[in-house]
Amino acid sequence: MTRTKEKLLHDKPINTYYHHKSHQTTLLKGLNTLWEKGELLDVTLIIEGQVFKAHKVVLSACSDYFRAMFTNNMLESRQDEICLNGITAAGFHQLLDYAYTSRIMLNLGNIQDVLEAASHVQMEPVIQACSKYLLSQIDIDNCIDIATIAETYSLEKLRLMVYRFMSEHLLEFSNSKEFYRLSPQQLENLLALDFPVDCSEADVLRIVLAWFFHVDNSKRDLRVSYAMRIIHYVHFQEISRRKLESIVSKIFHDRTSEWDLYKVVLSEAYLQTNADKVTATPNLLNSRGMELAVLKIGGFGISGITNEITYCFSSERKWKHLTTIPHLEQCNFGTAVLNNELYIVGGCFNQSLQENIHPFGFKYSPRYDKWSTMSPMNVERCRFSLNVLGNMLYAVGGASEIDEYGTSTCECYDPVLDAWYMVASLPAHITQHAGASYEFNMDAKLFISGGMDRDSIQSAMFCYSVTEDKWVPCAPMLRARADHVMLSIGDYLYVCGGWTEGPDSRSRILVDTIDAYDVKNDRWEVVTRVPTPRYHAGIVCVDHKIFFIGGFYSDDMFDKSTAAIEFYDITTECWTAEEKYPQDIWEHTCASLFIPKWRDDMQDMQVIAKTES
Repeated sequence: MTRTKEKLLHDKPINTYYHHKSHQTTLLKGLNTLWEKGELLDVTLIIEGQVFKAHKVVLSACSDYFRAMFTNNMLESRQDEICLNGITAAGFHQLLDYAYTSRIMLNLGNIQDVLEAASHVQMEPVIQACSKYLLSQIDIDNCIDIATIAETYSLEKLRLMVYRFMSEHLLEFSNSKEFYRLSPQQLENLLALDFPVDCSEADVLRIVLAWFFHVDNSKRDLRVSYAMRIIHYVHFQEISRRKLESIVSKIFHDRTSEWDLYKVVLSEAYLQTNADKVTATPNLLNSRGMELAVLKIGGFGISGITNEITYCFSSERKWKHLTTIPHLEQCNFGTAVLNNELYIVGGCFNQSLQENIHPFGFKYSPRYDKWSTMSPMNVERCRFSLNVLGNMLYAVGGASEIDEYGTSTCECYDPVLDAWYMVASLPAHITQHAGASYEFNMDAKLFISGGMDRDSIQSAMFCYSVTEDKWVPCAPMLRARADHVMLSIGDYLYVCGGWTEGPDSRSRILVDTIDAYDVKNDRWEVVTRVPTPRYHAGIVCVDHKIFFIGGFYSDDMFDKSTAAIEFYDITTECWTAEEKYPQDIWEHTCASLFIPKWRDDMQDMQVIAKTES
């Protein structure tokens, strides 16, 4: 039976909304057509003598300035003709095109007019578009002008990015005429923002002092009046006394009239080097804008194997994503840091349920956030040691396609020539061992401890002399170990983590001590016991603290994996537990690296909870 109209009207109404995707475009086209045909226009704007006709409702919808003008009880709300001062006709013409078309044409010729007009009438989307355009145009010749524009119109992100650009290209920038156009406030900003630079701090001092003198005498006094504020941001802790004396004597030679500036430099240098503890930054060009971080590299988690690298600053203790190794998901690779660049070399990956060992390597620059490839090793390796000695990398032993059980071969890498060279072979075929370098004066040695020789776990210690290209045995470890880490700290080598064979030679037992090897006296001693010993934890030393990160408590890794972080302070001889890593991890490596304090993608890691079955 057909329902009556009355019955339908008395039913509970059900509302259904329909959305037409092209309605906004249709509306905008309609308004643009009315504007082009001069229909329903209700306001005339006069700028620099030019006449612009428009609809009040369109201007109000796009601009807070016009919305207040036309909706509040202002005189202009009752006028049909309004004169606008403080902006150019050319700039407003672009704004009017944007209001009716959503498009705006920007170039270096009109950008300041458009930005001035958009800021005046408060068109925020146009302001942001101008900021993005200027950001894409930054170069050595215009960076000062763009910095001035950013400061004039309070474009904070653009301001930071342009000073970052100046810092990253400081050597090239300082060799251009543009550099000397920096105002005193801008030079102070450049140094105070503390972005990474491409030169040493001694070069920074030279560049800053050159700026003071590269000016007409009539303006010299103004610059020198800012000397205390500017020189304060030079990091004298990173300039050796000899280098400082050389720079000062050379620059102030025959400039006795600049006694005030000379006194400021020496006074600030004295205050900094006597009040602050000098931070050692080995193999780092300049620590400006950089901070030492702990890295977690690769490994396994609840989602399986990963090539992700995360980092954590000591000042924040929050783990963030850094980068990803540019290779198939792999493990058991060598990790080393040389000249503040991270090297990932060799390793193995699964393909068709078969382990594939490879010789390839990659280098990561944290300052540029870029990976580059390096020449492959002569021998493919996994479960080997990779250590820095001098300015070379040494790859020792490991599993290889050459030998089913392990290789005794060793090779070193020259980063300048991008080439690997074979060196003397080890006296044993070992895998899953540890390595550490030791350098004192001109004495450079590489130590290798423990590992597996065929199916037998080892306690042996070998020392390689670079000058003699020869391996010699040392006092063996207190206990045989495999899958451990050896750290070089002062005159001692600290052996941490790993496992040894049980009484029946069929089981694995965690080694719960940190043992130290006295390099000068060739002897071992137990330093401490690890509160929570773990298999395959990431172990690294930062500021005389040995960190244990993640790992698993027993061979039943899927039930016993952990995110625990503990560290042992060598100075105080105390253990401390830290906040856990955001997820359970194991079979990863750890390293320390200087990372830029300010990055584009500084996102905290999210905690991934384990699901209960």
